[in-house]
Amino acid sequence: MADTPGRNDPCPCGSGEKYKHCCMNESAWYENTLLSGALVAIAVVAALVLIGMMFFGGGGPECPPGQVWSQAHGHCH
Repeated sequence: MADTPGRNDPCPCGSGEKYKHCCMNESAWYENTLLSGALVAIAVVAALVLIGMMFFGGGGPECPPGQVWSQAHGHCH
């Protein structure tokens, strides 16, 4: 409990104001559960996309029989 300043103590950020008027009600961005959840969801979606690209390619559109897709040229050969 010694780490947390009291309401009327000077704010540890150095602003010169009382803690209750300065930083008492602020929380760090990583303590916000909504933001943390959104970041985790974005990371999971990105990982799934990368895994999908590894297994299923992303080689291009279907080519006629006997031809293959050329990434370098952007069309079938």
